[in-house]
Amino acid sequence: MRPKTPLQAKTPFALNPRPIAGAITSRAGLCVPSRALRSLGLPQQCAANLPTKQRHRGYLAAQHVESLVLLNLAGGDCLEDLGILRDDGGVKKMLGYQAPSARSAGEFLELFHDEPGLRAARQEADQQGRLAIIPEESSLLQGLRLVQQGNVRAIAAKTRSLALATIDMDATIIASEKRSATRTYEGPRGYQPMVAVWAEADLIAADEFRDGNVPAAMAPLACAQAAFAALPAHVTRFGFRGDSACHEHGLIDWLRDEDREGGPKGRIDFAVSARMSDELRAALKAVPEKGWTWLGEEADGTIKQWAEVDFVPGEKSEKKTLKPLRYIGLRFLKPQGELFADGHDRRFLAVLTNRVERGDKVVEWHREKAGTVEHVHEELKNGLGGGRLPSNKFGANAAWFRIACLAYNILSATRQHWPDESLRTAKSKRLRLAVFSVSGRFSRDSRKISLGFAAPQSWIRMVIDFFRRFELVTRSTG
Repeated sequence: MRPKTPLQAKTPFALNPRPIAGAITSRAGLCVPSRALRSLGLPQQCAANLPTKQRHRGYLAAQHVESLVLLNLAGGDCLEDLGILRDDGGVKKMLGYQAPSARSAGEFLELFHDEPGLRAARQEADQQGRLAIIPEESSLLQGLRLVQQGNVRAIAAKTRSLALATIDMDATIIASEKRSATRTYEGPRGYQPMVAVWAEADLIAADEFRDGNVPAAMAPLACAQAAFAALPAHVTRFGFRGDSACHEHGLIDWLRDEDREGGPKGRIDFAVSARMSDELRAALKAVPEKGWTWLGEEADGTIKQWAEVDFVPGEKSEKKTLKPLRYIGLRFLKPQGELFADGHDRRFLAVLTNRVERGDKVVEWHREKAGTVEHVHEELKNGLGGGRLPSNKFGANAAWFRIACLAYNILSATRQHWPDESLRTAKSKRLRLAVFSVSGRFSRDSRKISLGFAAPQSWIRMVIDFFRRFELVTRSTG
């Protein structure tokens, strides 16, 4: 008698070389973000704001955008991955069209590139002796920004209870060895886009694609204005948080001006990390010992303290008609015998703000930024496809990154409205496993097309509930 083979020493099945008949897909769960995207009116927003004049290789602009959003959510991070969706018969049934090829999508992205405008911006920079430029966006990139803003408002309309909007803004580095990429301040070549996040809604309100050699402190106002412009009318309270790159007089003066142009009227509470000048450092060191208040202790024993700092900057940009801003100092003390990397036992930072609460409350509010915008950077670059750019053309990469931002917002809307509340804070990888990567089969009966899932009944009920929350015309024939 032949000895029995241990279970895990064998494969307990044989392979059938013939494909299973019918429109079957292992990505049937992508019907969830596709339903949300269409219900939120993104195709109509694309049609209104992306006037490509005609179909590009047989595809509407909205179909290109939808395909690229779903590519991000499915785990793809390059144009070549579109081939997987394109060859999936079930995805074709789901969308009603076959996903575009990598070449077609690449040509679509290149429509967003404005070579004459980029060349003119570089010539102007050369004449002024500048290395870094922020070129004006092409008309199509501006249209894609309007699509982004409309998408933010449509998602926010689902939760009109949000009357507060705090914008957290920060730049991030995307490493790239492309010939067109420039050196970043960290050394490697790449790009350094700015991202502005509506913290309470977990939505990207605006982004600005930038070359790697563009300092984060260079002209941050435009991105901030775009973020506030994306907010819906029912938001009545505003806030702004940023790091030291946001300590720039154009942005600070705009935030302080309650009659500001290109933004909401009234007060915007703000707190940004202050740029450390010799004068500010001297003012921090001059704070008497009794002026420092306990703030906490870090895991390594470093003591954190805060203090009010009597400091008025002497910059020419400081408007004499405005009340001087408040500087809250931070002091970090190493335990006795230990030193920071610079050889000192203490380190000073400061926060610039117009808020009036106790200093520790302002510092705590300001530090919440790290839990929003930095989380978004991580998701964009590693969870979605924003960290791998497809082209040597600046405008094409800018469009790719903005579509990744759209994908993040659709992802956020999906997890906030998915009936299983355990996924409210789930990252893209978990949603991909729990929702998007579910097998299904499209079948036809008496001219009616239906989608069945290889999933538990409880999961199917959640999909049905989600579809009810995102209303859309359903005509199950074709």
